[in-house]
Parts: sequence; structure tokens; C-alpha cells
Amino acid sequence: MSTTIDDATELGRRFADGDETALAAIYGEWSSLVYSLALRSLGHATDAEDVTQKVFVAAWRGRERFDPERASISAWLVGITRNMVADAHQARTRERQLTAQAAAVAPDEVAPSAEVDLADRLLIADEIAQLDPVPRTVVHLAFYDDLTHTQIAERLDMPVGTVKSHIRRSLSRLRNRLEVSHGPAS
Repeated sequence: MSTTIDDATELGRRFADGDETALAAIYGEWSSLVYSLALRSLGHATDAEDVTQKVFVAAWRGRERFDPERASISAWLVGITRNMVADAHQARTRERQLTAQAAAVAPDEVAPSAEVDLADRLLIADEIAQLDPVPRTVVHLAFYDDLTHTQIAERLDMPVGTVKSHIRRSLSRLRNRLEVSHGPAS
């Protein structure tokens, strides 16, 4: 038993000193614990995987704050996991609120122009549907409802700069997705 504790303490020291092999050993030993805690709380495998990744990234970035003499690496990782799970729950709550706000101001149906080819309309609508709820609503209001940035900002109660950023990032993502799917435009 003492050897196991000594080994864990040494592993913790190596980890705190920046030894990447120690990180790999710690991940191999405790990733299933972190994943199980996240899955039990969040209820979705994808969310649990995201939290697990974030926990180990946060642990690695904050390794200088880990003291193997004060706590075991597993207890430290469980503490980080609890914080990341709480952050994930808060993000879900914010996303639900934003989605509800966006749904309240955006109509459900998209009315594309008649001169655009049906295949192109379906492709673009599918790509827009893959955007996160708030950027999707902003893009919809800008291009389908033909609102100005200021009008969108007023309707969604957000700064004009944020509206512009959502549009710019969304168009960039759409362009990248369409270029990957169909090659660059000529």
C-alpha cells in the first residue's frame, strides 16, 4: 500500500513538473473516473467526453498549482471535474435561454427567393441549420428578413458589434463548409 501511495506521489510530482508521460499515465488511470462523474451528472456521452477533455486540459495548464503533498491527483481531478460539470450545466441553461429568446423573435419557416436553384437552397438551409441557435437566428434575420445590423441588435437585445461578429463568423463557417463539400467557388 505504501508503495502505491509513494508511486502516486511521485507521479504527481512528475506531472506538476511538466512530464508529459506522467500526464499520459494520469489520463490512463483516471479518465474513466472523470468521464463517469461527468456522464452521471450531465446524462449525455458527448457532453461527458467534452468535460473529460476539458478537465485534463485544465489540469495540464494548471499543473503548477497541484501539490502532491496536499492532495492526491485523483482528488484534485475530481475537484476540477465538479467545476467543469457545473460550467456545463450553466452553459446549457444559457443556451436554453438564448434559444427561447431567439425562437420568440424568429419565424420558424425560411422563405428563400424563387430564382435560386432548389438544390442550392436546400444545401444552404442545411448548413445554416447546423449553426448554433443564436448565430443561426442572427443570420436568418439578416438574410431572410433583410434586417440591418442595428435592427437585429435591437430585436435580440444585443450589441451591434456582437451581431456583426455573429454574421462574420457564421458566413466564414458556411463558406468553409461549402468549400470543403464542393470545392472553392470559381
